[in-house]
Amino acid sequence: MSSIPPPSQQPSREPFNGNGGEALRPHEAPWIYPPLHGCLYLTGPTGSGKTPLAMELARQLDAEIISLDSMAIYRGMDIGTAKPTAEMRAEVPHHLLDIVEPTDEFSVSAYVVAAHRAAHEIRQRGRRVLLCGGTPLYLKSLLRGLFLGPPADWEFRHAVEEDIQRYGEEALMARLAQVDPLLAHKLHPHDHRRIIRALEVARATGRPLSHWQQQFDQPASPTAAPVVRLVLDRQWLHERINTRVQHMIDAGLVEEVRGLIDRYGRLGRTASQAVGYRELIDALQSGEPLEETMERIRAHTRQFARRQEIWFRSLHELQPVVVAPDRSPRQILDDILNVFRHAKGPTH
Repeated sequence: MSSIPPPSQQPSREPFNGNGGEALRPHEAPWIYPPLHGCLYLTGPTGSGKTPLAMELARQLDAEIISLDSMAIYRGMDIGTAKPTAEMRAEVPHHLLDIVEPTDEFSVSAYVVAAHRAAHEIRQRGRRVLLCGGTPLYLKSLLRGLFLGPPADWEFRHAVEEDIQRYGEEALMARLAQVDPLLAHKLHPHDHRRIIRALEVARATGRPLSHWQQQFDQPASPTAAPVVRLVLDRQWLHERINTRVQHMIDAGLVEEVRGLIDRYGRLGRTASQAVGYRELIDALQSGEPLEETMERIRAHTRQFARRQEIWFRSLHELQPVVVAPDRSPRQILDDILNVFRHAKGPTH
């Protein structure tokens, strides 16, 4: 896999109130990471049973699994993220688990690059690639590609910030309306960070940021990237979530969180917001009774599952497979395999 080269030129300082000049138009390759097609995808809300299904699919399809979970990347966060066990990972190779410390940050662009690399290595071994997890932004970025954007031009950003102080927000918004009218209608004048980034992108690439964002709104072909979404009745999903939280507590989640705090002192911004960890970190500091903390974890997990489902409905390439109490694992697997059979390319 080739790396994404940095832009060969850096634009000169050009405050937003200036007349401007001809925008740079570098080759588009530096700004885009393509979709990861030719793979098999399994997703669904938390508690839907993805992991055991992925294990059986990997056995039947001679596949290796790439995690699609933004919290499973962190070392030491095992119970609360429901990571595959050591035995599962010994039987079926898993990728993008335990790759950074929980004090670190990990961007979606870093994930996309790592996933492409892992998929390439799996294919080199002659095996299929199965992506499994429930982080919608990771999923969308792999299915439709990702606009990484040019690197930050700090000289330009500082110049714009100075001009905001000198000319005010009206001049800032007027400049944005000139270069990206679509985005100007969406952003609040106080959102300086995103407005400056929009100006920076338009200047460096020669196209407005809204253009790049719209480019990745097209659904992936179901034959190029078959994606199964597990669908459950909401009440039953909530029951499964409640049971899952109890199992995590019984498995030692409190002790896991306490151990992380003892080891690291403080987790990173992203890791510390993971459902289950956030509530227990607060409880260990405040002395909140465990049952009250568990109820907050259950409620927040249900809310998280709801947000996942809203995201999934916006991705029209996802193909539903029903998981229900009266459906056997064999029936569910057969439905998933039927979706995968209609794929083309190296998924076979």
